[in-house]
Amino acid sequence: MKFFIDTANLSEIREAATLGIIDGCTTNPTLLSKEKGSYKEILAEICSIIEGPVSAEVVSLEAEGMLKEGKELCKIADNIIIKVPCIREGIKALGMFKREGIQTNATLCFSANQGLVVAKAGATYVSPFVGRIDDVGNPGMDLVREIVQIYHNYAYPTQVIVSSVRHPQHVYESALSGADVATIPFKVLEQLIKHPLTDAGMKSFLADWEKVQKK
Repeated sequence: MKFFIDTANLSEIREAATLGIIDGCTTNPTLLSKEKGSYKEILAEICSIIEGPVSAEVVSLEAEGMLKEGKELCKIADNIIIKVPCIREGIKALGMFKREGIQTNATLCFSANQGLVVAKAGATYVSPFVGRIDDVGNPGMDLVREIVQIYHNYAYPTQVIVSSVRHPQHVYESALSGADVATIPFKVLEQLIKHPLTDAGMKSFLADWEKVQKK
C-alpha cells in the first residue's frame, strides 16, 4: 500500500519525505488556506519535494470550469493530478480530463455507487472519506471494503485512496482491505511509528548498555 501525506504544510512534507516512505501528497483548498503564500508557489514547492502524484483540487461547480482550472494547475508541475468532486458536473469533467490525458482524483466520495460511477467515468483515483463517515455514526472503512471489492469484480484500474484518516487504526484497516493508498496527516504518520513498548525497550537497552560500559 502506498502512503500519501495529507497536508500542504511544507515543513511537515519535508520532514515526512526524510522517512523515505512517502509516495505522494494530497492537498485541498482548506489545507492550502492554512499556509502562507501563493497556492501556486506552495504546490510547486510540494511537487519539488514529492516525486509522486500531488493532488490539487478544482473549485468550479461546472465541468468546463473544472477542466479550465485543472489545465492551469497542471502547468505548475508534471506530477500534479486534479481533484474533482463526486458531483454530476464532476463526473462529466472526469471524462474530459481523461480525454486530455490528465490524471484525476475523485474526491468527497461517500458511497459505493459514487465509487462505481467515477471508475466508469475514468478517474485515476477515488477518495472515500472514512473519517467523515465515522463522524455521522457509520463505519467509514466499510465503504472502502465495498469499493475495493467492486473494483476487483470488474477489474477497474481506478485506485482507492483512503482519505479523512483520523488515527492509525484507519491506516491498519486500509492495508487489510486492499486499498491502494492511504493519505495520512503528519500527526497520524508519527503515531504509526511510535509504540510505548518500543520506547520502554529502548530505555531498558540503553540503561543496560551503560552498565556494560562501566565494566
